[in-house]
Amino acid sequence: VQLQASGGGLVQAGDSLRLPCTASARTFSAWAVAWFRQAPGKEREFVATINWIGSNTNYAASVKGRFTISRDNAKNTVYLQMNSLKPEDTAVYYCAADRAYYSSYPRAGDMDYWGKGTLVTVSS
Repeated sequence: VQLQASGGGLVQAGDSLRLPCTASARTFSAWAVAWFRQAPGKEREFVATINWIGSNTNYAASVKGRFTISRDNAKNTVYLQMNSLKPEDTAVYYCAADRAYYSSYPRAGDMDYWGKGTLVTVSS
């Protein structure tokens, strides 16, 4: 199973980006999906998560109110809409999937599949 995160780039503070995460498996639509990010010199951290049908979502406190996670199961895609970006949002963003469980605060070690990540750079 391959996950592919894309949509990263260089933006200015206050701008928006939307990151899609697509998967090769049809069963992707039945999995919980989460976004994590890793800034240079820091540990990977949780950003947002969504359950298989999109009825439950949760966010890290640092992005709540600015980021929105959603999914289109017909397209096998999960999105992370990032608004009002700040320089501290600069990181490599990864999407990950859990085949069995949805957690409000998933741990990176519990995820079953990972994408390669996409770099988001926010300049001040």
